Amino acid sequence: MDDKNKRINNNTSEAGTSLNFIEQIIREDIRVGKNDGRVHTRFPPEPNGYLHIGHAKAICLDFGSAEKFGGKCNLRFDDTNPIKEETEYVDSIKEDIHWLGFDWEDRVFHASDYFDRLYDFAIDLIKRGLAYVDDQGSEEIAKQKGTPTRPGQESPFRMRPLEENLDLFRRMKDGEFDEGSRVLRAKIDMASPNMHMRDPVIYRIIKRVHHQTGNKWMVYPMYDFAHGQCDYFEGITHSLCTLEFEVHRPLYDWLVDKLATGDYRPRQIEFNRLNLTYTVMSKRKLQELVESKLVDGWDDPRMPTISGLRRRGYTPESIRNFVKTIGYTKVEAINDFALLEHAVRDDLNIKVSRVFAVLDPVKLIITNYPDDKVEEMEIINNPEDEAMGSRKVPFSRELYIERDDFMEEPPNKFFRLGPDREVRLKGAYIIKCTALKKDKVSGEIREIYCTYDPDTKSGGPAANRKVKGTLHWVSAPHAFEAEVRLYDRLFNHEDPMGQKGHDFKDFLNPDSLQVLKNCKLEPSLSEAKPMDKFQFQRLGYFCVDKD
Repeated sequence: MDDKNKRINNNTSEAGTSLNFIEQIIREDIRVGKNDGRVHTRFPPEPNGYLHIGHAKAICLDFGSAEKFGGKCNLRFDDTNPIKEETEYVDSIKEDIHWLGFDWEDRVFHASDYFDRLYDFAIDLIKRGLAYVDDQGSEEIAKQKGTPTRPGQESPFRMRPLEENLDLFRRMKDGEFDEGSRVLRAKIDMASPNMHMRDPVIYRIIKRVHHQTGNKWMVYPMYDFAHGQCDYFEGITHSLCTLEFEVHRPLYDWLVDKLATGDYRPRQIEFNRLNLTYTVMSKRKLQELVESKLVDGWDDPRMPTISGLRRRGYTPESIRNFVKTIGYTKVEAINDFALLEHAVRDDLNIKVSRVFAVLDPVKLIITNYPDDKVEEMEIINNPEDEAMGSRKVPFSRELYIERDDFMEEPPNKFFRLGPDREVRLKGAYIIKCTALKKDKVSGEIREIYCTYDPDTKSGGPAANRKVKGTLHWVSAPHAFEAEVRLYDRLFNHEDPMGQKGHDFKDFLNPDSLQVLKNCKLEPSLSEAKPMDKFQFQRLGYFCVDKD
């Protein structure tokens, strides 16, 4: 086997599919026997909001990599800040992960599970002269850190005696001091070119009830302190993070090295986060939209949250396929929202039934069709899948069609209905417009009158007669009436966060939601259940809401 073939094989899985750069790293770690050849990942969300599409990318990588290499993936809640965290968010995160098709089995953990061990580790750092209590506030500490090109200034408390540090930290834990009055900092290097290594804060005072531990703790670890140590406690081999954590990796490694014994070490690897046009991906900004009631909750179908996309009709497969399409790299990029929309349309196209729905109805009367006659037209459910079969749709003298499918003075390339024009009613007959009726005051068209050619029905002698337009329809006496909501992109600018001098909310799309009343649907839809999905012929894909 030549070198070229070797390189190809090293970048493919056993099934021959291409591996992303992280999977290539994992495969090489297995080959050389690092950490005994184990693969153990984790997904560590903070329960301070609902997950969004960016988290879906991380979920697919964390759980998917473990599945691909026969390993395990933990779910671990980063619950180190009781100010923002709620049980509601914990429950929604679990639901979203399961909906996407992944399972943590019995491996659900919390950073709070390790608070005792983390506290003991902090005590150990103090005893080793590697941590100290600083009495300064956050502003003073920030000023003393310097700049990337100028060394920081050491805290006046950096050389505090060991016993005093131990005493103060224990009293911080017992709640003797006010929030913000003291912090515990790691003693590393105030001249480091990496700002995160300049004596970072590793514990702060927070006097809030924690949803897991209650009132037990008055000090809480910072994420950078808890993350790597929790990885170590759980035996994680590959800690996968987005690129903004790349500069945190030296601190991650420094702390793990101070804790670890033996050869085992978790390895942090960074990848590009998911950015989308016409949306925001900050949980804090999304929460602002929710709390300001600019959207109808975290699961509003206009939100990029997983629950919002689910309510809008997205499928787990469409999101996983989208994530697979954009891939994982070391280069930050922004992805067009249209690519996500394409992924869901591509998936639904082969899965859902085509049905008739008229959203802006106008009545059409076939004057030469018998008053009391009702036919059952056989309509194919999905031409992409014969196994989905067909259904019967009632057809009668009075129908509804879309108002914009008729023009009184149509231009040449308008191939729908107009005076003296012919169109085919899908699955039924060819009709010809003979007259119309208008409202005397508004001039709005109230009724359209047509004749039909009975020989043009499927199987009839003129069934193959060609006309340029085909319209969908609903039988008026059999119509099921419903409210239909049309959702558009939440923002009308592709980069609402990147516009100087503007608040991102300045770019909210005022037409992102249209509510249509009295829409006319074929009667079979009266039996549809919440979250059932359909393609409305010629209109698009729709999902029955949960309400």
